[in-house]
Amino acid sequence: MKTKFSFERVDWTNTIFMLVICLIALIGAPLYVVFYGVDVFQIVLFLFYVLATGMSITLGYHRLFAHLSFKAKWPVKLFTLIFGACAFENSALKWVSDHRTHHKHTDSDDDPYDISKGFFWAHIGWILFRQEPIPPFDNVNDLKKDKLVMWQYRYDKRIALLVGLALPAMLGFLWNGPVGALGAFLIAGVLRIFVVQQCTFFINSLCHTIGRRPYCSESSARDSFVMSLFTFGEGYHNYHHEFQHDYRNGVKPWNFDPTKWAIWTLAKFGLAEDLRRVPRSKIVLAEMNAARNSAEKELLRIQELPESDWKEKAIRALNNLLERIQNIYEEFIAEIDSRKADLSRRCMHSWNRKTRQLLDELADIRFQFRIA
Repeated sequence: MKTKFSFERVDWTNTIFMLVICLIALIGAPLYVVFYGVDVFQIVLFLFYVLATGMSITLGYHRLFAHLSFKAKWPVKLFTLIFGACAFENSALKWVSDHRTHHKHTDSDDDPYDISKGFFWAHIGWILFRQEPIPPFDNVNDLKKDKLVMWQYRYDKRIALLVGLALPAMLGFLWNGPVGALGAFLIAGVLRIFVVQQCTFFINSLCHTIGRRPYCSESSARDSFVMSLFTFGEGYHNYHHEFQHDYRNGVKPWNFDPTKWAIWTLAKFGLAEDLRRVPRSKIVLAEMNAARNSAEKELLRIQELPESDWKEKAIRALNNLLERIQNIYEEFIAEIDSRKADLSRRCMHSWNRKTRQLLDELADIRFQFRIA
């Protein structure tokens, strides 16, 4: 479903701000580099601000405040609230309210950045148009009791301008006078805002369009290793939508998830606690269910196709795979019940291997019969 854009609903403040940021980032910053070059100080300042603001969104706004996936001491909360504001993605209270609504109403009209309304809408369109009616903040009552969150809510625009734009320019001036101030403003300020915002927006758009769905085949959310590289681990979006309260998005040991590692490190230093994790057995069950649902969808699709030489073979192969998935699923449930607890790591590795084999077989069937 494509959404209709009403001129009367345009949020001119957001639209003009986003346009100015894009033009300065894509034209002004490159011109500065051409005429004045870029030095180590500006690169380090840019990388610091990308890390500080990006992680404040993923670790702070998202996993700490939106999903309560862990508890943090006040220095962590204060840092993420200050630098989260510098990302110019609104206050934590507003960001969290929108995000919780997104999870509650994913892929429906009540989803603020519903992907079924189009890639552009999910990416940035929903920001450029006013929501009508204006949604109440009735899903963030817990955060309204947090004094730091409410302090940031009152002053987030001032924090963003002072710390996110004025401070880099001031540091640049101290480093290299007026030219250094301009460079820091353009590169560590405006260009950095553009980069961090676009990476965040791609989670709402690209990660609901391209990627794998190994944990839930019903949701539009998808896992993307590539996007995890640009979003500090947020790219494992299918897992996140299925298990939103887990402090990990990349749950596998080999998944690239710097936000997960940062939270774990903070816990080791006593700055975070009560890290929430989904039991390993529950994750494997979700993978098995997703594999079964995917196979069933493929079977239904083939059955509706015109008769052909390969159709009967494909149906037979998929029925055989579905039977094996069901048998393995029932064996796994029985083993969990017999132990009355989460299974050992070694045992889980064995079941993970079996699940991956089933998924590989499904992929082979799709490729063999050209039905992907």
